[in-house]
Amino acid sequence: MTMLLRFFGFLMLLAALPAAAQNTLTPEQLVRKITDDVLAAVQQDKALAAGDREKALALAEQKILPHVDFREAARLAVGRTWNTATPAQQERITKEFRSMLVRIYANAVDTYRGQTMRVLPVRMDPAATEATVRNQYIRPGQPPVPVEYAMRKTPEGWKIYDITVENVSLVLTYRAEFDQVMRQSGVDGLIKRMAEKNQPAVRAG
Repeated sequence: MTMLLRFFGFLMLLAALPAAAQNTLTPEQLVRKITDDVLAAVQQDKALAAGDREKALALAEQKILPHVDFREAARLAVGRTWNTATPAQQERITKEFRSMLVRIYANAVDTYRGQTMRVLPVRMDPAATEATVRNQYIRPGQPPVPVEYAMRKTPEGWKIYDITVENVSLVLTYRAEFDQVMRQSGVDGLIKRMAEKNQPAVRAG
């Protein structure tokens, strides 16, 4: 869970740019443009920086989720079994995967207080449709944390489909878990398990 929270703290830094502007920027420009704005927002909003769940969810829905290709992320997380799933199952997996990531994100906002980011230059063909943006997140007195955003070009602009933090891929982290569930219960079993995880916790009393 700690690693997943870190994934979504890093994803949060892609939250501030309107979708229309995103269409005109390269992956590197996109990351460079929005970093200062988002880090400033976290530092200035004490409730957000402290992990206010409602504010975190609102920020995710309005600013982050439009920049994530959840279907591609879900497809990669499921692996080869994705091609054997029906269109309805694929749609349900994507929906549940999205809900899982949003739920985790809501607990990750306070991860980046006091941090700065260094975006490394991206060398890519202008006609490329895939890109990786490599960053270093820096906190005083600690080694830089390497983060990579895997992105693909879509009709709506560049979108993220995977994040790698310290050489650990979000997609591959989920793939190991999903593989185990599907071996035991199949695709429908995976959908059921994801839906169960997305159910709100029942409060005692």
